Amino acid sequence: MASVSVGTVQTPGDLKSTTELRLSSGNGPVSRTILKAPLRDALPSEIPVIDISGIFSVSEDDRMDVARQIRDAATNNGFFYIKNHGIPANVPEAACEELLRFFRQPREIKDRANISRSKYFNGYKPPKSQRINPFESVDVRETFSWTYDPRLDPSVPDPVAVPPHIARYLRCEDFHWEATANLPRFKESVVRYWRACLAVARALVRSFALSLDLPEDFFAEKFTHPDAALALNYYPPLTTPPASAEEGGSEVSIGSHTDFQLFTILWQDSNGGLQVLNRQGQWINAKPIPGTFVVNIADYMQRITNDRYVSTIHRAQNYSGKERISMPFFFGFNLNESCGVLDSCVTKGEEKKYDEISCEEWVQRRARAMHQVGESSGN
Repeated sequence: MASVSVGTVQTPGDLKSTTELRLSSGNGPVSRTILKAPLRDALPSEIPVIDISGIFSVSEDDRMDVARQIRDAATNNGFFYIKNHGIPANVPEAACEELLRFFRQPREIKDRANISRSKYFNGYKPPKSQRINPFESVDVRETFSWTYDPRLDPSVPDPVAVPPHIARYLRCEDFHWEATANLPRFKESVVRYWRACLAVARALVRSFALSLDLPEDFFAEKFTHPDAALALNYYPPLTTPPASAEEGGSEVSIGSHTDFQLFTILWQDSNGGLQVLNRQGQWINAKPIPGTFVVNIADYMQRITNDRYVSTIHRAQNYSGKERISMPFFFGFNLNESCGVLDSCVTKGEEKKYDEISCEEWVQRRARAMHQVGESSGN
């Protein structure tokens, strides 16, 4: 059962009771006050749909227009949808189809790609093996994930010639592809999806730079071999319905959390289940919108922007009664890189809130906590 400590607190003005949500972060456990209000769909003002076709334009005005919209969303709830992104619909759909084939296989076949064979966090993660929030239930999901591999990156002309100071941080393995060879289109479909997201992410980084009043190529040297990981999630339907719309259920498909690096690009199927905690402390649905991806700000981006851009808490609860697939693509700087708070995000009289920390140290700190699935002291 999720260990959200509940107290009836009267908040001034709206007189709504609240709960306290605890979750892990890069700086240790934190708490958030949550309104016990009914779950509702997000308003366009909370999670806007941004047409990003302008990021590919030769017109600086077009690119700046997209950057302004991204800034508005990033400083609000830190979530937005993107449309006209250039990824054909059949690319994520084909990946989703292959994932369903993989996850519907008997456990002994899936276990050929089990994470226990990995030196890192690549491969298949079976049921009850992930607990992204130590203060909530074990995640009700299975995952197939893998990390950046320059051999699959079209922008790397010679993967063998990757500079040693970068190569030492790469976490390339092949066992998970060998273990899925019984599905002849699996690797091809998944890698095609990853490459499509990678291309959009590299374009979006330029927009993020513009949105922060920086030159478009300001971050270029920091993502030559990026921390670009894919987590392919399979969520069976939750069996325990929520006690009420206000309080939610005891099970989570994936627990309340924030993401690690710069931003995430997410494709979700039509069944829904993604929930975002808005600035007022209310859970809202980020419903699937055909033809779009969801983008959200992650922790490292919040750090380097001195909290200008918001890394927002989110979770998933699959009460659709159907299998659900989500395919988050996590994007960040090379793991050999580091970045401090950007000068453009510190106004006169302000102080930089965060020390510089390497991307590798930050990601490892978060990843270790995510893969600890033992019983929490809060349960």
